[in-house]
Amino acid sequence: MLKIDNLHAYYGKSHVLHGVGFHVGAGEIVALLGRNGSGRSTTAKAIMGLVDAEGEIQWKGQSILGRKAFEIAHLGIGYVPENREIFPKLTVHQNLLLGQKGKGQGSRWTFEDMYQMFPRLKERQHTEAGVLSGGEQQMLTLCRTLMGDPDLIIIDEPTEGLAPKIVELVGQYLQTLKQKGVSVLLIEQKLTIAMHISDRALVMGHGSIVFEGTPDSLRADNYTRKEWLEV
Repeated sequence: MLKIDNLHAYYGKSHVLHGVGFHVGAGEIVALLGRNGSGRSTTAKAIMGLVDAEGEIQWKGQSILGRKAFEIAHLGIGYVPENREIFPKLTVHQNLLLGQKGKGQGSRWTFEDMYQMFPRLKERQHTEAGVLSGGEQQMLTLCRTLMGDPDLIIIDEPTEGLAPKIVELVGQYLQTLKQKGVSVLLIEQKLTIAMHISDRALVMGHGSIVFEGTPDSLRADNYTRKEWLEV
């Protein structure tokens, strides 16, 4: 579904990505791992048209490099940024409503699906999002993106700052996405959740892909883990 080849990205004159290439298949969970500063978040932003980039990014066979972020979103790619970016003065329900594209007809996801997945959001559906806990805001951001019915969801550090029980819940949530046919590009620094639920693992270092394989093969590659990952 998503194919990236020889991708370079820049912040001004700073060259951040150096020839990145990988793919994400239909209904696949791919983990993009690495230390802070390795280029993982920049890769996500390049896919979404949020940084200057060159190379090739194909979505379902068509090039999306150079398109605006909203155009890319309407093509079926959802993006959950690391900083969550909820609308703090709107209620939980209003935030979810803003995630819908069109009238939401024919979507795989409904409000009740979201509230069933995370009952805490249902309890707080009329509460302003700005007063939610960090874990609740993460749930809300994930669900708001899903309301747009994406075929691929890019999630940047979904477990950052969350309690262990919520981390486990997020892992279950991502597996539910796969069961419904949604592909996932999971950007993570922690190995635990990524190694447990991913079909394939990519490791980034200094703006390039330094490892690609199954989670089992990554476990067996002690050098790669010590060199490029925090373990």
